[in-house]
Amino acid sequence: MPVEKAITCGWFSVQQSEAEITTSMAELQALCRTAGAATLGQLWQKRPVADRRFLIGLGKVEEIGRLIESLNANLVVFFNVLSTMQQRNLEDFLGVKVIDRSRLILDIFANRARSQEGKLQVELAQLLYFLPRLTGKGVALSRLGGGIGTRGPGESKLETDRRLIKVKIARIRKKLKAVISNRDLQRQNRRSLPVPLVSLVGYTSAGKSTLFNALTGEDAFVSNKLFSTLDPLLRRVNLHNLHPGYYYILSDTVGFIRSMPAELFISFKATLEEVRQADIVLHVVDLTNPDWPGQKNEVEKVLRQLDIAQEKIVTVFNKIDLLADAEKLPAGENPGNLYISAAERSGIDALQEEIFRRYFSDYEFCTIEVADKQQLDALGNWAIVLEKNRSADGFKAGVLCSLGKMLQFKEKHGGVIR
Repeated sequence: MPVEKAITCGWFSVQQSEAEITTSMAELQALCRTAGAATLGQLWQKRPVADRRFLIGLGKVEEIGRLIESLNANLVVFFNVLSTMQQRNLEDFLGVKVIDRSRLILDIFANRARSQEGKLQVELAQLLYFLPRLTGKGVALSRLGGGIGTRGPGESKLETDRRLIKVKIARIRKKLKAVISNRDLQRQNRRSLPVPLVSLVGYTSAGKSTLFNALTGEDAFVSNKLFSTLDPLLRRVNLHNLHPGYYYILSDTVGFIRSMPAELFISFKATLEEVRQADIVLHVVDLTNPDWPGQKNEVEKVLRQLDIAQEKIVTVFNKIDLLADAEKLPAGENPGNLYISAAERSGIDALQEEIFRRYFSDYEFCTIEVADKQQLDALGNWAIVLEKNRSADGFKAGVLCSLGKMLQFKEKHGGVIR
């Protein structure tokens, strides 16, 4: 498929700073590249109130038209959410396809989803986005053709009738409910383990996948494109180099972005629940990004929406190897902040020690004797079982556990603690 040639545009209020506008437009260009388009130019406008017809002023629209002609562009992408009328007016005036940032992100997600759950969540988000736009000459879900913004939320041709779309949304939600029930069951099984669930969060391209690989020793897909991770990953991480016998479960999921489309937030709520249920949340921040404070704030905003307790969050400043000098390290407002290079595996031991300190600090080795196999099997939900052997009176197990947990186990299941 030929590479689409895009012009990026945006409307901003007079209160917004030049730095904020520059960051927003640069991020929009990065999204276009991720979607496979070549960005040939950009235009933006500051004005007190958005134009009802075109979002930006008519003069600016005419300027875009001249740019399209001179650069032979065939796509215009707006940073702002466009109303159906604005999109239709712009397409009629400019004679090329016009989409907004929300639709662009949905298109990227549609191209990245691999698991059944991911595909269903993206399909739901697309339908929620398109439903209010199915009026008059508005967006037609059944439109065929290639290119960015035309990937429909399914392989078959979709009718644009609102009633049928609502039926499809209900059907997808029913399928998702079954998938979510299965995920909840898996989550309950993990919650019964005597180890923490540690979740990676961060702005997209902050280096979460690279850190995931550094911690797990695996080779998860890493890309400098936005949203390289969409479907959640879960792996066991052993602390054998630092604390033999100890381990935790690590999860990585989709990166955040400023002004995440509401449809995505709604449909990916089940995936984000993995973060909400985590014992420890590692917030990865890309220190090399000039707008890292803004990106950090955006992620913290989402974490607050998810009701993540502040004491669960560990801020991990990443990519310190790419900084010119150590003086650029931000003053730590929180002594729990960590500074690492996931790519260079620098600071990883300190991060592992912080995870150990937060969850396992009151664990110790002890021996427990139980009478039967049922008690022995139940022990795995209360302690990390290192060894188990038959004894004269039943079974003897060497475990890592807090004394409080062992006393609770003894009260519920019996046994003798040595």
